[in-house]
Amino acid sequence: MAKGEGAESGSAAGLLPTGILQAGERPVQVKKEPKKKKQLSICNKLCYAVGGAPYQVTGCALGFFLQIYLLDVAQVDPFSASIILFVGRAWDAITDPLVGFCISKSPWTRLGRLMPWIIFSTPMAIIAYFLIWFVPDFQQGQTLWYLLFYCLFETLVTCFHVPYSALTMFISTEQSERDSATAYRMTVEVLGTVLGTAIQGQIVGQADTPCVQAANASTVDGVNYTQSTTSLKETQNAYLLAAGVIASIYVICAVILTLGVREQREPSETQQAKPMPFFRGLRLVMSHGPYIKLIAGFLFTSLAFMLVEGNFALFCTYTLGFRNEFQNLLLAIMFSATITIPIWQWFLTRFGKKMAVYFGISSAVPFLILVALMESNLIVTYVVAVAAGISVAAAFLLPWSMLPDVIDDFHLKQPHIHGTEPIFFSFYVFFTKFASGVSLGISTLSLDFTGYQTRGCSQPARVKFTLKMLVTMAPIVLILIGLLLFKLYPIDEEKRRQNKKALQALREEASSSGCSDTDSTELASIL
Repeated sequence: MAKGEGAESGSAAGLLPTGILQAGERPVQVKKEPKKKKQLSICNKLCYAVGGAPYQVTGCALGFFLQIYLLDVAQVDPFSASIILFVGRAWDAITDPLVGFCISKSPWTRLGRLMPWIIFSTPMAIIAYFLIWFVPDFQQGQTLWYLLFYCLFETLVTCFHVPYSALTMFISTEQSERDSATAYRMTVEVLGTVLGTAIQGQIVGQADTPCVQAANASTVDGVNYTQSTTSLKETQNAYLLAAGVIASIYVICAVILTLGVREQREPSETQQAKPMPFFRGLRLVMSHGPYIKLIAGFLFTSLAFMLVEGNFALFCTYTLGFRNEFQNLLLAIMFSATITIPIWQWFLTRFGKKMAVYFGISSAVPFLILVALMESNLIVTYVVAVAAGISVAAAFLLPWSMLPDVIDDFHLKQPHIHGTEPIFFSFYVFFTKFASGVSLGISTLSLDFTGYQTRGCSQPARVKFTLKMLVTMAPIVLILIGLLLFKLYPIDEEKRRQNKKALQALREEASSSGCSDTDSTELASIL
């Protein structure tokens, strides 16, 4: 490869000491020939970026709609639904480090080391995803059905997304090309969240007809029930249609990624040192103070936004009474988040990341208080939805922006330890997903305790109050706790600049001695 040849000739000449030159000869200043950089075309970058859409599209659909689907469409009782949601998310959290470990042990093939995972997981993933949204005829084993296919899909989509994330390091040997491809990827992923919300919400919303509160409805304990089996069947078919559309997008994106991106093996990979044992690396990572403080802060703030995400559809339907508007409100949130991500990117570079955390995350609190205190008002709710999207954008961007700073700090304190970046990222994802499972499980269980009525056109007052608390007051408390923990986070802008200078000095020293340890730092900063 051009990179290997250029580096080899330059370093070989540079190893000749000046003392062995003939007398009278001037020491030759060896200049490394500029390497021919194999640039990725815009088509390559777009094909790579499209591969990020399946995870975001399916994740948004499941995150916003699975709870209300299980309760009101599949008619699973709230206790069983809480088990499905908790176990599914907890299993999803566990699979990330497991799949990462298995991939690291995978051999190289003609297709690469990562591409086979993406190719062979896709067919089974779309089948499992489709069956999540299918209502079986039998009633007895429904809980097991949804638990099985939910966990299976989460495993298979992890087998797609983890190697896809790692593919960043293998699409080019040039850092600038990797950074550029990552920018394309982030754009498509954010658009994927909007697409998933729009497809699922608009298709389901068209079929979800209002409840009938006339002669064909029964009333028990002040709760109206619809007896229209036709309406229920139409809604079930709408969920299947949405699942089919999203599964088609999944396949198309996987095909484009496979055909448009070629995985490249690092020339120096065979010369790398033996990787650090997993448990030793985990012990070092978990003893790094800034990392613990960062994930603790984001754990509480992520939990707050996950409570809102998981219960928003039920809150709009029953507490606010906007049964036919919640999908449009979701779209407003995600669209607002999409257009404000560049603003937060500018803000954190201009004023610092800790300042962006305080302003971005806390900006949701006044609007959540407004929702808790106001009466049902559609215009105000749309305003709050747009404002909430601004905070969602900050919550989406900031963790991935601050984790590389923690890894840089770790490298300075442990300069001889390498290969810990996957542990930093995978365990942040693990804790976040596990918290998501806990939040959905507890919130659905609390609805069961307060008397949630499956397919009720309305709910008892205590259920409406519980939903309001889950979407407003509980997230506010969690956000405030998270912001207090961020006060303990030690890496401010001054510390970050110092770390950057120190790391640059280390890189230059390593480069001058013929060693390059930058790839791991590149991976951290790219992710």
